[in-house]
Amino acid sequence: MLQPAATYQELCDGFRWDLPARLNIAEQALSQPDDALAIVDLSGGMRCDVSFGELRAMVDRLAAHLNMRVAPGDRVGVLLGQDPWCAAAHLAIWKIGAISVPLFKLFKRDALESRVGDSGAVLVVTDAEGAALLGDLAEPVFPPDLPEAGAVETAETGPEDPAVLIYTSGTTGKPKGALHGHRVLTGHLPGVEMSHDFLGQPGDCLWTPADWAWIGGLFDVLMPGLALGVPVVACRMAKFSPEEAVRICREGAVRNVFFPPTALRMLKAADVSVPGLRSVASGGEPLGAEMLDWGRRAFGVTINEFYGQTECNMVASSCGTLFDALPGAIGKAVPGFDVAVIDELGVPCEGEGDIAVRRGAASMMLGYWQKPDATAEKFRGDWMLTGDRGRLEEEYIRFVGREDDVISSGGYRIGPAEIEDCLLTHPGVATCGVVGKPDPLRHEIVKAYVVAKPGVKVSAMDLQVWVKERLASYSYPREIAFLDELPMTVTGKVIRKELKARAAAEVDHA
Repeated sequence: MLQPAATYQELCDGFRWDLPARLNIAEQALSQPDDALAIVDLSGGMRCDVSFGELRAMVDRLAAHLNMRVAPGDRVGVLLGQDPWCAAAHLAIWKIGAISVPLFKLFKRDALESRVGDSGAVLVVTDAEGAALLGDLAEPVFPPDLPEAGAVETAETGPEDPAVLIYTSGTTGKPKGALHGHRVLTGHLPGVEMSHDFLGQPGDCLWTPADWAWIGGLFDVLMPGLALGVPVVACRMAKFSPEEAVRICREGAVRNVFFPPTALRMLKAADVSVPGLRSVASGGEPLGAEMLDWGRRAFGVTINEFYGQTECNMVASSCGTLFDALPGAIGKAVPGFDVAVIDELGVPCEGEGDIAVRRGAASMMLGYWQKPDATAEKFRGDWMLTGDRGRLEEEYIRFVGREDDVISSGGYRIGPAEIEDCLLTHPGVATCGVVGKPDPLRHEIVKAYVVAKPGVKVSAMDLQVWVKERLASYSYPREIAFLDELPMTVTGKVIRKELKARAAAEVDHA
């Protein structure tokens, strides 16, 4: 665990990675006493507490079955929602030295086929609902139907041995599998602890609406909570509801929560507050001053923003107990991570550049699954490229935008995130997405797609003046279109790629 420090510098100076030669995530996550509370299960409608002893028995029950069917290094899919068997499935797969492949219940046939097929999964641990989705793609395994079993020996694995294959969201091309070793949980711990103001305090209890099929749910919440002895609430939400989120936090006695930005916006739009929280973390998109101010009023704490991606997660974070949040920034480098803004030659630079992470970080992937060329392209010298543009302001990392999302207009490079944040402060805007639209004079103009709040009248001119008065005259949206909904990834991020294609089609049809 991170040792609380008086300053950020002191925190970094006192940190060293500790990766033993033998390391297995299952052993690491199940190290608490038998009677300690592991999971607060609200997924069935009634609260059911699962102890570490009970979770260990579930893991061994499944591991014994898999041991007869699966060899070390084989890939095994996990198609389950937020429930204790989902946690047990991953742990059982890791315990026998196999590789788990998280799969999402909202995937359709093509998405499942691409992931199961690309990974070569031999089995998929699932339930009846998941089996119907899976069809004939792979053989299903139903954990509750398996017989009781004794203790199963943990495979001899090390930090670099593969453990989990997590597919990227695919917003910039066909999904690629990021293969992680057994060090991935250790690599997440300092960032998770930091983003929750030193997670692991007495009474802490952790929850996220993000599905455990994604790195944000699996390794920002579930596995770190287990490893640190912090109870994790399991409750699958078919669709995010502010009122339901409040109920879950109340019934689960939640004190620490990871809310994706979209969830925060929905809570804000519904004017909902969540009492009793000690920490709130968020990641995926910069929140901005207005959201941070609202968070203090709604939660009684400052939202800690963190930053990372499937390939190398939890590399930067805010920590309200150590330093003030800087609106528009994604925090400071997490201890153990060398995060820099580099130029085209791979040299750290002043001003705007590519946000990158130096090789050697414990949460960095081993590589893309069976894609050595794509893995090589992800690196520039000793640095892994995140694909994001940013700049350093003292120790803070300010996010400018995705490299392929940065708008070039009239000689200016404009980051869409800042404009989106400004639009979201308007009382009539529920959500929005900003992209560059091809323009013969300026190369691109700023185009905003806006979803207005129900019952609120707002015009394009209102929003243009709003942004122009708050940002800069050159960066306001010269065109605004109103939509009923925006294209979103399953993790709640606006798919700017689709909005950019829509904007380009508007030019073609003009």
